[in-house]
Amino acid sequence: MSPPAATTLAELRASGHVQKSLREELRDNLLTALREGRDPWPGLHGFESTVIPQLERALLAGHDVVLLGERGQGKTRLLRTLVGLLDEWTPVIAGSELGEHPYEPITHPSLRRAAELGDDLPVVWRHRDERYAEKLATPDTSVADLIGDVDPMKVAEGRSLGDPETIHYGLIPRSHRGIVAINELPDLAERIQVAMLNVMEERDIQIRGYVLRLPLDVLVVASANPEDYTNRGRIITPLKDRFGAEIRTHYPIEIHDEVAVIRQEAHLVADVPDHLVEILARFTRALRHSQSVDQRSGVSARFAIAGAETIAAAALHRATAQGEDDAVARVVDLQTAVDVLGGKIEFETGEEGREEEILTHLLRTATAEVVRSRLSGLDLGLLVQALESGAIVTTGEQVTARDFLAGLPVLGESELYDDICDRLDATNDGERAGAIELALEGLYLARKVAKETDGGEAVYGG
Repeated sequence: MSPPAATTLAELRASGHVQKSLREELRDNLLTALREGRDPWPGLHGFESTVIPQLERALLAGHDVVLLGERGQGKTRLLRTLVGLLDEWTPVIAGSELGEHPYEPITHPSLRRAAELGDDLPVVWRHRDERYAEKLATPDTSVADLIGDVDPMKVAEGRSLGDPETIHYGLIPRSHRGIVAINELPDLAERIQVAMLNVMEERDIQIRGYVLRLPLDVLVVASANPEDYTNRGRIITPLKDRFGAEIRTHYPIEIHDEVAVIRQEAHLVADVPDHLVEILARFTRALRHSQSVDQRSGVSARFAIAGAETIAAAALHRATAQGEDDAVARVVDLQTAVDVLGGKIEFETGEEGREEEILTHLLRTATAEVVRSRLSGLDLGLLVQALESGAIVTTGEQVTARDFLAGLPVLGESELYDDICDRLDATNDGERAGAIELALEGLYLARKVAKETDGGEAVYGG
């Protein structure tokens, strides 16, 4: 949608535009979305009955918000969705450093121009995406970065040090009438956090002794890892007290939410069937509950996302190298994810040397759970009998789906293979091979058939 047509203060008034404070704007747009049944939080899964209601109440109350949670819980994504609650277009004084509303200039240059130009004060329209600023807190962040400082270039031009127009404003004042998000807030040095106190409570700023009463209209939101309170850093008590809402985030509680996050965030270069995504989701959840894993650091959703991308890459590699028509990931590709993602997990101190063993065990547990949930009720006895009678099935990272299917034992007139594929919605050769491979892996994990691995190949037998 194009911005409104008003280009001067007179035209803006004639259009009937009504000025709202930032918090009124967020509150009204949130209430409108709730009345109309629209989801104001697209792309977020698993927070519907926990985090989202708390955040909505905080916004309705007009509170600044800090989100606490382990890595990979979607804190930054949640903060960025706040942009959708802003008006699509808002008027600002053309050329104003802080994006002030034409009805309410607050800096000396804007006040002077408004007095000189009157109704001819030029107006431009700012899109809501330009009203969100984000800063990753790092130990080297300065007061000048967030609040502002004297600009020596302006002083060199002949202005006196007492002139307020010599100030270069930092990120927070420049976010006037918008949202400023600070990620990893405890990483800010305590003296920098102190500089935010006035902004958070009195809504004004102080720079090197300048007495500036700028009535800033800004929503401050932040994210933090709870561990940072006691280890790397902490949010100082006066600043923590100024946040109206402190909300704990969490990893997805339901398995379907975990799967939805992987599907939404992963950039897949090949087809990854649903049962493999579910295995990765269950694998990730098992890691989060394992006593061998350091739970203080968490197991990020990015672990499962990277896992899905890795097995998709393995499938594409096989399809390209072996000339397959369709690149489809299979159970055999899961080990490639374990091989490259183990370094993303922090294990407890006493588990040195057992990392791969722990990962492999939990992956097998996750695979067995998916087999039980997806293939329960199917009688795989004929396949077991064929393997016990001497048949073998070979698969591997470079074994094509067609070769795998051609090597399956004949089961007479049984439609077992078709039944397995129907359960997993497998249609083409790659999907069919993956479905039957899952059944074979389930039999192996249930200790009904044997399995030998050698390099990149695996052989199932009696």
